[in-house]
Amino acid sequence: MIALGIGCRRDARLTEIEAVIAQALSAARLAAEDIDVVATAADKLREPGVIDAAQRLGRPLRGIAQHDLAAVADLAHTRSDRVQRLKGVPSVAETAALAAAGRNPRLILPRIANASATCALAHGEGAAEDRR
Repeated sequence: MIALGIGCRRDARLTEIEAVIAQALSAARLAAEDIDVVATAADKLREPGVIDAAQRLGRPLRGIAQHDLAAVADLAHTRSDRVQRLKGVPSVAETAALAAAGRNPRLILPRIANASATCALAHGEGAAEDRR
């Protein structure tokens, strides 16, 4: 399973989110069709840009609870002091992707960012519920 994790500022525009997704897919040499799920922190599930991005990709959007983000924080490559302070994890995009990827998750692409959004890609063995 390949999970695409998104982090963003409040009210991030769809164009900014799509731009960082396109950059991530290109860097990882993946197509949108390769993505199985789009994931973000549960508190970002109401962000219109995130919702629209997942819909445009035609993939389900999963909100990851804070404790599940924290459970994979040690696997994150990127460390943001600001995000750690605000969200309790080093990177929302990376931990969301890792948590959604399932058992034995690993980053395919560490977080990349633009002014409004971040994106990371992870691979794992199935649904997140199977991780434990």
